[in-house]
Amino acid sequence: MTYSTQQIKDSIIQKLRLNYGCTEQQASDGEVLKACAMVLRDIMAERGVTSRQKAEAEGQRKVHYLSLEFLMGRSLMKNAYNLDLLPQLRSAIEELGFDAGRIFDTEPDAGLGNGGLGRLAACYLDSMTTLEIPATGYSICYELGLFRQKIVEGQQVELPDDWMPLGDAWLMPKPQEAEEVHFGGKIRTRWDNNHLMVVHEDYTRVLAVPCDMEVAGYGTEHVNTLRLWDAKSPKPIDMTLFSQGQYLRSGEERAMADVISKVLYPEDNHYEGKSLRLKQQYFFVSATVQSITRRHIQTYGTLKNFHEKNVIQINDTHPALVVPELMRILIDDAGLSWDEAWHITTNSVAYTNHTVLAEALECWPQQLMEDLLPRVWQILTEIARRYQERIEAYYNNDLAKIAKMAVIWDGGVHMANLCIAGGMAVNGVSALHSDILRNDVFRNQCAMEPEKFKNVTNGVDHRRWLSQINAPLDTLLKETVGEGYLTDASLMKGLEKYADDAAVLKRIGEIKQANKEAFARWAKRQQGVVLNTDGIFDVQVKRLHEYKRQLLNALHIINLYQQLRDNPNMDFRPHTFLFGAKAAPGYAVAKRIIRMINALATQINNDPVCKDRLQVVFLENYRVSMAEMLMPASEVSQQISTAGKEASGTGNMKFMMNGALTVGTLDGANVEMHEVLGDENMFLFGLHADEVANLRPNYDPQMFYNRDPMLRNTVDMLKHGIGGENFEDLWRSLVMRDEYMLLADLPSYAAAEQRMVETYGDREKWNRMSLLNIARSGIFSADRSIADYANTIWHVPYRK
Repeated sequence: MTYSTQQIKDSIIQKLRLNYGCTEQQASDGEVLKACAMVLRDIMAERGVTSRQKAEAEGQRKVHYLSLEFLMGRSLMKNAYNLDLLPQLRSAIEELGFDAGRIFDTEPDAGLGNGGLGRLAACYLDSMTTLEIPATGYSICYELGLFRQKIVEGQQVELPDDWMPLGDAWLMPKPQEAEEVHFGGKIRTRWDNNHLMVVHEDYTRVLAVPCDMEVAGYGTEHVNTLRLWDAKSPKPIDMTLFSQGQYLRSGEERAMADVISKVLYPEDNHYEGKSLRLKQQYFFVSATVQSITRRHIQTYGTLKNFHEKNVIQINDTHPALVVPELMRILIDDAGLSWDEAWHITTNSVAYTNHTVLAEALECWPQQLMEDLLPRVWQILTEIARRYQERIEAYYNNDLAKIAKMAVIWDGGVHMANLCIAGGMAVNGVSALHSDILRNDVFRNQCAMEPEKFKNVTNGVDHRRWLSQINAPLDTLLKETVGEGYLTDASLMKGLEKYADDAAVLKRIGEIKQANKEAFARWAKRQQGVVLNTDGIFDVQVKRLHEYKRQLLNALHIINLYQQLRDNPNMDFRPHTFLFGAKAAPGYAVAKRIIRMINALATQINNDPVCKDRLQVVFLENYRVSMAEMLMPASEVSQQISTAGKEASGTGNMKFMMNGALTVGTLDGANVEMHEVLGDENMFLFGLHADEVANLRPNYDPQMFYNRDPMLRNTVDMLKHGIGGENFEDLWRSLVMRDEYMLLADLPSYAAAEQRMVETYGDREKWNRMSLLNIARSGIFSADRSIADYANTIWHVPYRK
């Protein structure tokens, strides 16, 4: 069904009057935004009901995608675009006397994620819907997102990210479908006719209330759902305590429940934080599994065929407790035997690993698990015992291998090992990453069960990250390869035949320059910074972590600055370096790097020698809506992690789709980018993953520091002072430890940047390289990734 501008306009007016008691003349921008959201929500809700009825009638296998993060960003323009209503919505808003651009900008980012993990989940939900796969995403309805970043005197300050006052227009609370989650208490067991009867007593109850967000697919009537669980106490207030005047204590139980869904990722460097984070994980897993199994029983009357009709995809280890929780429901509630329950579970659950970093492979203290989740702990111990017996038999009691593979070992519960033991598939997210999992991180498990290990290279929603955010490039693609690329990204390859068309190459350059100027205007409004649009827009935006090596980028900038200071009259192409990153609040080194980058920016931007030549800007509060402005404007994409550390990356794909050229290591999905681009269309540098592994045991950063005067002079500026501040702590960590091998790669990196700058001087060659990056980026579409999951792991049909 299509909707006219007048129909959309009338619906908005009706929502304003019925929901906000005002006319369009009286309405605020926020009220108009929420009214628009409700109009689209109603359309999607109706289609969602039809989609679910169709799936159930046909007995289709459903995909349940569990992720503690869903970084949805803004939804109004995206949903209107997918519903093919964006022109009508714009016109309706304008006819009501409002500025459509301002209304779209009023929407807050739904920042329910930290970075690539959450953004990937959002892209995948969009693609699952577009490919008409019956799917539901599950997460927590965080009242506050990660945090809103403010830079004060060069330092990161974390402020609450309160997205709900306007963002809740997309949510449909369904209290009638609430689930009850139990924490703590004691377990009593008894045998009855050879069946174990389990009684859980004296537990604390928390209600999980679903708040559903509908997700529209592109070019389809199909709609899927993102179910966000909100934590509530079943007892709002203790009236006895309140009547006694103990007002604060009377609401303690409610406050303890509410805090579960208060904020994404509480700090867990203390016991209370660990406890809250584990509560979050079990809360969302338990509510989800109860909801899934309840619906399944309503449809089929039994759980014995659960694995035939459902697949549960675990996005990283955060939802790993789905394995014992599903076992608990199958055994305790459905009365199945252990072997029946285990067969169903291990044919229902699949695990995506997103990291090779040891600190990110979660391990929970045994005592915390035992106290907080006593029944789950009992099931975990049995899973661990049986799995360990298999390991011992396979590896002939090799203690070293058992220790690495065990689910429970040395007082800790190892969640990645739990996912492998209890899942039907384990996949990495790039070819290199999957090889590292098979041959290193999970080598022993892979040898025992090689058929479990798969690869699905990540992808991004090219409709959002190209068509929707880069209208001039979208127009060029439609003119050259046709509109079909929106549902078949492989058609973008057709752009390649224009690689020697001077007019098209010139247009590529003009599009990029116009996008640079548009971003500069946006940055001036948002941050008050004046960007030099004649400079190369050289961009590194991602989570701040030492392995991502923002510090390596900064060291190279220091080197350029020193060259300019030593030779002010040198030939120097204008260069604008842009950073955007949030550091985890408890990650002291990452926050220190942010401070150093800002100090460097202050010194360089205030030095007359650098005027109109070298500029450094740290973009405050990097988020999805900023990325949507920045990606089309970027000319250079910095993907410089230590080889072997980045699982995949998705920012690298978004930059590539928008014609930025990559300066990077052969890490993560950069490897597959290199396969389609070759050396000639990107700027590679640095050690390879195998070279990193071979060098690491004997790596001596002081050797590199002592033998290279350029490197030493660059690094020493940290301890001599930048922007009036001493960063000797960072200097010491590099010279004494350098865990991520910055000193080994810095000379090669500087050379790659120099090659990039020289290439930039040949505009026709640069634009041809940009065109080829765009043309060959279709392989990194999320639609291709989801098709790979559907074919190799989920075994579900999809729209081709």
